[in-house]
Amino acid sequence: MIEAVGLTKRYGDKTAVYNLSFQVRPGAVTGFLGPNGSGKSTTMRMILGLDNPSAGSVTIGGYPYRKLPNAARQVGALLDAKAVHGGRHARNHLLSLAQLSGIPARRVDEVLGVVGLQDVAKRRSKGFSLGMGQRLGIAAALLGDPQVLLFDEPVNGLDPEGILWVRNLMKSLAAEGRTVFVSSHLMSEMAVTADHLIVIGRGQLLADMSVTDFISANSADFARVRTPHTEPQLREKLAGALTEAGGHVLPEQDGALRVTGLPLPRISDIAHEADVRLWELSPHQASLEEAYMRMTQGAVDYRSTTDQKAGLQQPLPPGAQPPMPVPGQGQPGWYAPPGPQQGYAPPQPMPGAAPAAAAPGGPYGAAPGTPNPYAQPGAPAAPAAPAQPPAAPAAAPQASERPAVAPQASAPTTTEDAR
Repeated sequence: MIEAVGLTKRYGDKTAVYNLSFQVRPGAVTGFLGPNGSGKSTTMRMILGLDNPSAGSVTIGGYPYRKLPNAARQVGALLDAKAVHGGRHARNHLLSLAQLSGIPARRVDEVLGVVGLQDVAKRRSKGFSLGMGQRLGIAAALLGDPQVLLFDEPVNGLDPEGILWVRNLMKSLAAEGRTVFVSSHLMSEMAVTADHLIVIGRGQLLADMSVTDFISANSADFARVRTPHTEPQLREKLAGALTEAGGHVLPEQDGALRVTGLPLPRISDIAHEADVRLWELSPHQASLEEAYMRMTQGAVDYRSTTDQKAGLQQPLPPGAQPPMPVPGQGQPGWYAPPGPQQGYAPPQPMPGAAPAAAAPGGPYGAAPGTPNPYAQPGAPAAPAAPAQPPAAPAAAPQASERPAVAPQASAPTTTEDAR
């Protein structure tokens, strides 16, 4: 059993883990959940003696990891699948670990077969894919046939077959009475693998309970009711009857009703008494992902903002000259999309007609100098309107003085641009 008591870890003025206490019991798969930066990896490193806690303690079977006799035979861990010498063969990597811990060499071949790498045992690990590296790391964790196992993102990089294999492996290890502690961000996988959850946020404990209790405690179950969409009056009639019976009714965007406070049989009876036909009456229970998002919404450090693409297109300053025609403008098949917050683009001139002068702000509101992604590569540019002589010395420069737009301006010039 793993037991943490008041576990705290500080790095300078940053507190990664604070007063964390929990137990990981044998015979069950315990999921370790939390947002990025919540302290999961730091906690696992302290369990394995790789980092010293600033306060508190963590033990395995009653002893700190560093005081366990022949710890490799009692604790197996996968924290970083890339922590392998790339020049070593897979078998030699495991063989060196076995020799350091007094494990027989035959065990190396056994675990290679367990993880499915027996056919590539003599390949150098630097040529392994991410999934193959994960399998090699799991083999290293199983090498000493330990009673306690810790895995950090064990299904990272695995294909569906590999994910199913890891899921079954975790369950079988726990069924043998071992302690299995798994950190993962895949809520759908944790929902079908873990029996118990430990959830932390910003280094502090948020939840320590079974998966079922966690979902129930962090979600609101409700009934979904739908009436014939051709008879909206029935929907209103049913909503009124359910409200009178003590239910709480909320309309949904697709026309259904969300009902809380009443069991499904009671809702069915009320609909029957009101002579309302039902097209749907179904229970809804939140998924682990929904419950997790609700629990940790206040402990997320990194949030996305709206991509303000329109802010990249600045209007022309007053009096600025319009840009030169975009290559391909006026040619058959040329099209410019409407600018931000604009409607239908005006029709293009017929082939052979003189091209219209570009409007300020670029064609149809596009930013000046913006390449046209719809221009046909290599299409010749339409002729510009004849330049007018300047009316005064302060007037705008002649068309010949304006920088010409290269025909390939819309083509990417670097590999990064092409992406």
